[in-house]
Amino acid sequence: MIEWQYYPKSDYPSDTLIKVINVFKEKEGKINSNEHKLSSNKVLSEVRKGLQNLGFEVEKGKKKVDMIYVPVLFGKNGIKEKSFNADGYHPNEKIVIEIEAGRAVTNYQFLKDLFQACMMKDIIYLIIAVRRLYNKKHDFQTVTNFFDTLYVSRRLDLPLKGILIIGY
Repeated sequence: MIEWQYYPKSDYPSDTLIKVINVFKEKEGKINSNEHKLSSNKVLSEVRKGLQNLGFEVEKGKKKVDMIYVPVLFGKNGIKEKSFNADGYHPNEKIVIEIEAGRAVTNYQFLKDLFQACMMKDIIYLIIAVRRLYNKKHDFQTVTNFFDTLYVSRRLDLPLKGILIIGY
């Protein structure tokens, strides 16, 4: 079962974000982490077409030409000085998506995803997709517990309008 949680909890996700959730639901049989141990790249390959149909630019591979770069800093004459990679990017809706597998919680990759999205120019929505279950640990629950704490404590103001966590 695909699970999701949107932050802040006082808001409901936009239509585009709901459509992204539906892309994952359509592929649930192939990506369900209770049954499959897919890498993040394999999950991305399963949802790629659905995301592209929604207007996302989606990473096609690990070659430089196949990757998605979202600008962060600009130097002299407006030349991009720094960019971060993303699995998917919707320039019109200002959404970035990251799909994680085994290292989402183990290596705190979800925190790196949060930091990078906060630094990216014009990004207002972050989607992080994580396994529901990884090595008998409940990664989706761990990540949502973290964001529950972040939002309830109100000790950190984020430059994002919303964050969607999807558990696959």
